[in-house]
Amino acid sequence: MKQEVRVRFAPSPTGYLHVGGARTALFNYLFQKKHDGKFILRIEDTDLVRSSSEMVEQILESMRWLGLEWDEGPFYQSERFSLYDAAVKKLLEEGKAYYCFCDPELLKNLRQDARKKGGSYRYDRRCLALPKADVDRMLAEGRPHAVRFKVPEGVTSARDVVHGEISFENSQIEDFVLRKADGSPTYHLAVVTDDRDMRVTHVIRGDDHYNNIPKQVLLYKALGYEPPEFAHVPLILGPNKAKLSKRNADVAVSDYERAGFMPEAVRNFLALLGWSPGDNRELMSLSELIDAFSLEGISKANAVFDVKKLEWMNSEYVRMLSSEELYERTKAHFLESGLIDDRTYAEASGYVKEVLLLLQERVRKLSEYPDVARYFFTADFEYDPKGVKKHFSDATALKILAALADRFEYLDEFSLENIEATVRGLAEDLDFKAGKVIHTTRLACSGRTVGPSLFHLVEVLGRERVLARLRRAIDYVKGVVQ
Repeated sequence: MKQEVRVRFAPSPTGYLHVGGARTALFNYLFQKKHDGKFILRIEDTDLVRSSSEMVEQILESMRWLGLEWDEGPFYQSERFSLYDAAVKKLLEEGKAYYCFCDPELLKNLRQDARKKGGSYRYDRRCLALPKADVDRMLAEGRPHAVRFKVPEGVTSARDVVHGEISFENSQIEDFVLRKADGSPTYHLAVVTDDRDMRVTHVIRGDDHYNNIPKQVLLYKALGYEPPEFAHVPLILGPNKAKLSKRNADVAVSDYERAGFMPEAVRNFLALLGWSPGDNRELMSLSELIDAFSLEGISKANAVFDVKKLEWMNSEYVRMLSSEELYERTKAHFLESGLIDDRTYAEASGYVKEVLLLLQERVRKLSEYPDVARYFFTADFEYDPKGVKKHFSDATALKILAALADRFEYLDEFSLENIEATVRGLAEDLDFKAGKVIHTTRLACSGRTVGPSLFHLVEVLGRERVLARLRRAIDYVKGVVQ
């Protein structure tokens, strides 16, 4: 019987879910979906001081926003200490671990001294040599202690899907701590114990965990477990090729949501950071990503987070939305801007949808809509200074605006065809190029010199708004030319 694929995503709730973690979660999600497996969510909250329930909720919300629903969990390591204690007990009983009574401050100073001399410090196993009677006495006295893993002699080998066969000399690995003096498990102990208990078959994680392979493989084998298959994915670098940081494109997933990016676009973009479908496709739906995904398609080379490319990709996804989808997805941004309230947004839904569709080609992010669409919802706007200098600086503008207002007022049907015919007819009658009338009218109706097609803009605004704005512009121009 074929073994079920089981993967896990195990974030630490000491901060928000950032793009690196989100990419790791996505790769795990795609892989298990491709193989009809299970996606496990595990919260690694053994750092009880820095972990918080608020961060947990932020992580869960970000994963839901990205559409990365999990099959099992979330499981919390802080609730699983008995499992880790049992593993430590087993290792101690089998002589594969030992008690360490060394003062942590002393060890810290030894490491610092070694670094100052240009070297490194490896624990010298001083506590391994303690007589059993001394160990029993110190334990009975309640002496503070940690538990260390006894690294065996030899070579530790493993296979990584991305990096291939790898080997580590055990002599280069110090006897690492399994359980700290405060009773909490270290990362290695908790990860290995949980992965075995949750029957994880594939560990897909960032390259920053690559050096953890030998210690964890040693632990798997010492506990009698078969190690899972590893796949360490390349790191994500910022635009300047440096490691991601808050100053270098590494912001929380929730920040991208607030910034107006669509989850489909972010998900698509993250999938292509360090992985390729093997062809030139860039825009891929979730189902297409699942069908194409494979661990063999993951690159060894670090990926670069290009915000400009994400913005382009997001704009492509914006263009795919229907008016109804745009209406629902932009609502929060409009309400937050204060440009339109909830009641008006609902009552003017038809008008709002027309505006959203008209401007669909002009936004990269949903959050840009309130600014781009501002003049559709208020006549309280300033005229662009350069536009005023070019189009409102002489009596010609008065002639155009007054004549156009008169023709629009008595137009039988305020339709796109009639609007365009009226504007072009006026230009011909006044012996102007059509562009002269179009630019002057655009500035009057929107305060801007660029935007969507004037004829569509005027049609969506409607006769009443357009006439009011033409007359407002006439008063403004009079003040300029007189």
